Amino acid sequence: MEVNLIAVFFAALTIAVYFLTNVVYVKYQKTLLNPVLASTAILSVVLVVGNIPYDTYLTGGSWIGTLLGPAVVALAIPLYKQRGLLFSNLLPIFSGIIAGVAVGMTSGILFTQLFHFSEQLILTVLPKSLTTPVAMQVASDLGGIPSLAAVFVMVAGFTGYIIGPFFLNWLHIDSAIGRGIALGTSSHGMGTAKAFEYGQQEASMSSVAMTLSAVLGALLGPVAAFLLL
Repeated sequence: MEVNLIAVFFAALTIAVYFLTNVVYVKYQKTLLNPVLASTAILSVVLVVGNIPYDTYLTGGSWIGTLLGPAVVALAIPLYKQRGLLFSNLLPIFSGIIAGVAVGMTSGILFTQLFHFSEQLILTVLPKSLTTPVAMQVASDLGGIPSLAAVFVMVAGFTGYIIGPFFLNWLHIDSAIGRGIALGTSSHGMGTAKAFEYGQQEASMSSVAMTLSAVLGALLGPVAAFLLL
């Protein structure tokens, strides 16, 4: 009974904090106030200040995590809606996604080599540019740490959300397809959230890129791990 109450408390706390940060973000529209970023920071502070073990928080937080599976399946909807644009731009879309997934995995490998990470951590970082539930599953299948893989995914997402637009402007990438593919492939859900700020077409392309990069990354992950280790 006590465990159930703790789970309900942390699930409710997570939802409440996200709701409040979303209200603030809608009002002020500042990048650092993004509800995912802000709520993660607030909840982290609560756990640290309260000296609350992550496993305790996860009794309720995992309930929300189970919704990630259906959310990933729902990504097929924008993929279907944009099928016309997808088929008419197959070459640039698929070449962009393949390049993005390759760079995402390669950068993760180089990062781990630079700091001499263990084999398990290398396998954990490898799927960092995939959407969270896919990255966790890939990391688990490869022998990595799923929960830590989710952290690396969030870091990649936040990084792309914050500095991605600066790189797009610097490289003069101003087409809807280019912006959407770049954000969705490199920063998954967070990138798609940023793409929505540009427009519907960018958001749709980002959703398509996030979905296809997750599929491609799940296929290439074991290959990369085999070649690397």
